[in-house]
Amino acid sequence: MLRLGIPVIGVTDLPRAVAFWTAALNLVAAQEGESETWRTLNRPDGSGRALGLLRSASPVEPRPRLHLDLFVDSAEEQRAEIRRLVGLGARTVEWDLYPPEPDFVVLADPDGNIFCVVDLSHAPSGGHESAT
Repeated sequence: MLRLGIPVIGVTDLPRAVAFWTAALNLVAAQEGESETWRTLNRPDGSGRALGLLRSASPVEPRPRLHLDLFVDSAEEQRAEIRRLVGLGARTVEWDLYPPEPDFVVLADPDGNIFCVVDLSHAPSGGHESAT
């Protein structure tokens, strides 16, 4: 039976990506089955894999068709998480596709991969309009 696995992010600096995403999402880097080009990040409660990081030479897509949405429950939490993520190495992205009164903020990880922080209390339908 086919099952959905985990999202995988292509990165140029694997140790930097591991440091960022483990701190950003409170994940734990797996020790077994890892290589110089791959790291699995697990949930800290031991309930399984959450994210894969793959060393990649491909250029970052400025408007990726697929990206991560990270959810928060309020505008206050969104602002706090954005500050925390920027402190970890993320950067805000100039985004010309924001709708009026967006429920999401577009950021990029240290490798330049786009992701969104979505305020679910402001979301029109429990999610957000496409950022890409």
